[in-house]
Amino acid sequence: MPPARTAALTCAAFVLTLAAAVPASASAAEGTLSRTTSVGVHNAYQTGTFPYFADALDSGAGLLELDVWTDEWFGTWRVNHELVGQDNNCAGATAPDRLRDGGDGDLADCLRDVRTWHEANPGHRPLLLKVELKKGYHAASGLGPAEFDALADQVLGDALFRPGDLLGAHDTLDEAVRADGWPSRDALAGRVVVYLTPGTFEKGNPFDDLWTDEEQAARLRDLAAEGSVGEAATFPAVLGAEGGDPRGRYAEDLRPWFVVFDGSAPSYAGGVDTSWYGENDYLLVMTDAHAVSPAIDARTPSEDEAAARVRELARLGATTVTSDWASLPHVLSMVAPHGSDLG
Repeated sequence: MPPARTAALTCAAFVLTLAAAVPASASAAEGTLSRTTSVGVHNAYQTGTFPYFADALDSGAGLLELDVWTDEWFGTWRVNHELVGQDNNCAGATAPDRLRDGGDGDLADCLRDVRTWHEANPGHRPLLLKVELKKGYHAASGLGPAEFDALADQVLGDALFRPGDLLGAHDTLDEAVRADGWPSRDALAGRVVVYLTPGTFEKGNPFDDLWTDEEQAARLRDLAAEGSVGEAATFPAVLGAEGGDPRGRYAEDLRPWFVVFDGSAPSYAGGVDTSWYGENDYLLVMTDAHAVSPAIDARTPSEDEAAARVRELARLGATTVTSDWASLPHVLSMVAPHGSDLG
């Protein structure tokens, strides 16, 4: 058989596979954010993953992750994997033709890329930005949760889907999602959801007993008490895979402000009962999807392997699964329904 015909048949077969995984129905693309599964990219800011952050935005991924360090010496938010330096693919573009011109920007530059891309792609897929705040906030240097929210608001503006948008007329975010759930993917078209998790350095710091998640939730609690929750731009997330309600580690008045949960896919798939998350319409991000047994390649599995893993974790109720599958755009753009809808 001629090579071109073989390639065409292979491509057609994969399209049929994806069609089975991502039916063109209300149960998937038009389903709610909390009852569908999208695919994200771990550390999407690294040049070894995408040459430019614009490439990450163009990839079709439903979640992109940034590692951010508070730099108290210079009063900036550095985007980098390591403690020292700034190495990333963010150009800080203010026009679409500059999205692939430059790099090594700070957090504001990464957010500017998102804003510029957002304006050039109206009605784009709902996009989650996961920010791992590597060593936590440093409020004494003007790098606290209020300043983070102010920066996100200043740059992303009306592109944001904010805690206040989800809250509506309810008293807490927990009450809001239990009553009304998250909006549909169609309703969230063209919107960006930013959530923050504690960082690896922060968690290992014996002198830090007030982590990012707690600070962010306290900000939401306090703003709501003041009637100013509209000032909040970002969501806190509970980090770590647990069965049942994992919010017992927080003060009682903070627990209702967590409706985003982020943890290890191998842990969830290894026996954690995820039904509680689905029953309450929470967002459940499962990381390291490739490492679920039997493990597949973290960067370049076959498209069939990666798509099958997405469907497997969709059955467990993941709202987003993440890995380093930057080279698989068909998989990154998948939207799979949950549970029995997968057959």
